[in-house]
Amino acid sequence: MLQSRLLMLMALFFLLPACSYAQPAERLILRGGILVNGEGAPAVGPVDIVIEGDRIVNVHVVGYPGVPIREQGRPQARAGDREIDITDHYVLPGFIDMHGHLGGNAQGTPAEYVQKLWLAHGVTTVREPGSFRGLQWTIEQAEQAERGEIASPRIIPYAGFGMGSSEPIISAEQARTWVRDIHRQGAKGIKFFGATPRVIAAALSEANALGLGTMMHHAQLNVVRTNALDSARLGLGSMEHWYGLPEALFTEQVIQNYSPTYNYQNEQDRFGEAGTLWQQAAAPGSERWNAVRDELIELNFTINPTFGIYEASRNLMAQRNADWHADYTLPSLWKFFTPSRYAHGSYWFDWGTDQEVSWRENYRIWMQFINDFKNHGGRVTAGSDSGYIYKVYGFGYIQELELLREAGFNALEVIRAATLSGAEALGLDEDIGSVVPGKKADLIIVKENPLRNFKVLYGTGHYQLNENNEPERTEGIRYTIANGVVYDVSALLADVRAMVREAKQAEAAEQAENP
Repeated sequence: MLQSRLLMLMALFFLLPACSYAQPAERLILRGGILVNGEGAPAVGPVDIVIEGDRIVNVHVVGYPGVPIREQGRPQARAGDREIDITDHYVLPGFIDMHGHLGGNAQGTPAEYVQKLWLAHGVTTVREPGSFRGLQWTIEQAEQAERGEIASPRIIPYAGFGMGSSEPIISAEQARTWVRDIHRQGAKGIKFFGATPRVIAAALSEANALGLGTMMHHAQLNVVRTNALDSARLGLGSMEHWYGLPEALFTEQVIQNYSPTYNYQNEQDRFGEAGTLWQQAAAPGSERWNAVRDELIELNFTINPTFGIYEASRNLMAQRNADWHADYTLPSLWKFFTPSRYAHGSYWFDWGTDQEVSWRENYRIWMQFINDFKNHGGRVTAGSDSGYIYKVYGFGYIQELELLREAGFNALEVIRAATLSGAEALGLDEDIGSVVPGKKADLIIVKENPLRNFKVLYGTGHYQLNENNEPERTEGIRYTIANGVVYDVSALLADVRAMVREAKQAEAAEQAENP
């Protein structure tokens, strides 16, 4: 009864006008902003940015900070143009979430909820790994987003390897046939979770021949035969998370040191013992460490670490009690996060100090490798994998930026990882990833300086003391521009709060009827 009531309620939201918060214009001029272009250049401003349709046509430097802007030489508005005064606001390229799931039945999250939270946090492109709601459904969402029929980032649909197949894929020819089939259907790439080396090699070969992107979560059940370096040598484009990377760095063993009672189907076993894995790898700066790092870079491999999705492992209470849960976490999603032996990632059966201490050391070494990889020329991108482990869509992405900063990336390197590096990994860097004339108009506008503090990007703002000695919250992102369409972030967030409030009311009513 409760599920049917919630589904009915969520259906009502899809009947609301999709773009009441979005304001398209044939020609748009953003006036007086401070630009961080995503390519590594420092901030510059004031600038005027001219957008026509879905493209940036010009970026004009129009003065100097701290003095009035002279009108002479500024781009002139025409009849019908829209102008937005963004004086002293920061302008960034739209963020690219390289690991963004479009919700799902297990979490009870409708796509609209996910998409609005992404846009509200500046995410304008999402690589959707696995298309768990069905490949055709995900492709339709991508097409609707591209046509501007729904409020959504650009969606790059990947198919989970083997999805839709009537039988297990156990031969190279089956693998090649499956890849050709999902290519015909419109998938842009493949996410691998596990298979035999022969099958993976055949699928990667076919995918690369067809120009499909490839990514892999190296599952523990298969990682001994195919670690991250093995996959990269076979032609894999990017690895997700970190599974398979410590295994490529082993020098004193071949298999992870599992406890005798370990069972992969026990989620606390799975995540708890994963927290010891980096300590079993070759030491930072060792011959093996450097050799693996350098070969992955030579292979043009991309690492998408998704630091944020495991953050509760090292501080469960902080993630369980994050500021945004009260207003932005749907009750169905909260239930999914709750400890359970049936739900993936809900592994808090008895999570204590020792597990968290182990995971903090795991992070220290993991972050050191990712920073070292980046410093030697490796491509690192930003992905959230939200919808699991107390991570809420959008909010989890900003946490990922903070964690890249913790790993040793400077602020401009974080922005580049979140923008141009993702575009390069997707093969879309001619169109997106930086604020350059000719590229798509995907932009973020925020009043405060994110290079000083990434917390100003959260939908809940940054909690601080103002000059009157009063606590206050900043406003977060003001506008997200995706494909040239301007979204009022405050309106997007209000929509999501309403969805959560109505879902909670429906749940309370159901409980009252069935005490």
